[in-house]
Amino acid sequence: MPDHPLFSVSVVTPEGAAFEGDAEMLIVPGAAGEIGVLARHAPLVAMLNAGSTRIHLSGGELREFATGPGFFQVLEDRAIALVDDAVAAGDIDEERARRQLDESRAELARVEAGESTADRWQLEQRIRHAESQLHVSGHAE
Repeated sequence: MPDHPLFSVSVVTPEGAAFEGDAEMLIVPGAAGEIGVLARHAPLVAMLNAGSTRIHLSGGELREFATGPGFFQVLEDRAIALVDDAVAAGDIDEERARRQLDESRAELARVEAGESTADRWQLEQRIRHAESQLHVSGHAE
């Protein structure tokens, strides 16, 4: 028997589900700070920033993902995070994440210098997502 009641959790990207299953607790990177959810949580809709999404399974097992920005909904005993990317901690490509970080920082510098019309918020989220991947993989700068 689990220590805490379980609820259904889905982490979904445009490519499909990165995680589907039952969990004791879910922690997502909300726009105003981390949001922790247990079973029977009040209904909630929130924006998500890029960051670390942690799923606490029964038996103390933890699944961690570096997730991109998106949306989050809790309804009854179901939580769903719709994000633009989700990379499991063990699947993070450090070289790819560093390249994404460098390219995004360079583009943001061009925006700040007036040399690019790229969307600042999107670039900031790409930077945060790359930093999150490095943090989750244990290779933070």
